[in-house]
Amino acid sequence: MDPKSVRRAAAGLLIAALAGCGTLPSAAAAPAPSPAAEPVVVTLGDSVPAGSACDCDPFPVTYARTVHAVSENLAVPGYTSADVLTQIPGVRSRLATADEVVLMIGANDLAAAFDADTSFADAATTMRQNVTAAIRAIDAVRATRVLVLGYWNVVQDGRVAAAAYGPAGVQRSVTATEYANDGLREAAADTHATYISTDAAFHGPDGTQDPSNLLAADGDHPNAAGHAAIAALLPPLRSGD
Repeated sequence: MDPKSVRRAAAGLLIAALAGCGTLPSAAAAPAPSPAAEPVVVTLGDSVPAGSACDCDPFPVTYARTVHAVSENLAVPGYTSADVLTQIPGVRSRLATADEVVLMIGANDLAAAFDADTSFADAATTMRQNVTAAIRAIDAVRATRVLVLGYWNVVQDGRVAAAAYGPAGVQRSVTATEYANDGLREAAADTHATYISTDAAFHGPDGTQDPSNLLAADGDHPNAAGHAAIAALLPPLRSGD
């Protein structure tokens, strides 16, 4: 047998041996696809989304869990609309990852006017301007869906409010809240945002329901049931958002 034939025969025996041992080289397996990253919901706002007085998961956390998203809850108790507008430059990196932004702010603007007995109209106008500017600042970081939530009351409500304010004070709180919600609705309309009312969840479809069972002992902030009611109002994340 000539040398070339010997080499070919040896190579054939080697391949056969490797195949029998299960070590025959093969094409590299395709890498497993990386799991899709969970969407991110960023929340900006005041003590309501922050979960003050609740000792529970606040609604941004419950909502994010429901839509299989990560909650970035940046709400701060005591914040006004001006505070949120000032906050945005410092949280640009968080907003840059957002698939949705939830904005609930403005109660403290109108609560200050309620406490000081100053103009609700003036407070609401300033609040609307700040919220509109905040939404546009968010857009400048990342154009994504923004949900603007209204309030059932900007101060105390239910049995606590009745005892603290009396009938005339309760009516003033209703008026202050209407100014706040009108301003928030207009800010959403001025931009691409979606306004979501929370009033019916707390006061019922006809506006006469006592919200006390949805409020913490302070009569101001939602309890666990109240946060669940707010979370249930928020729509599913849209594909591509």
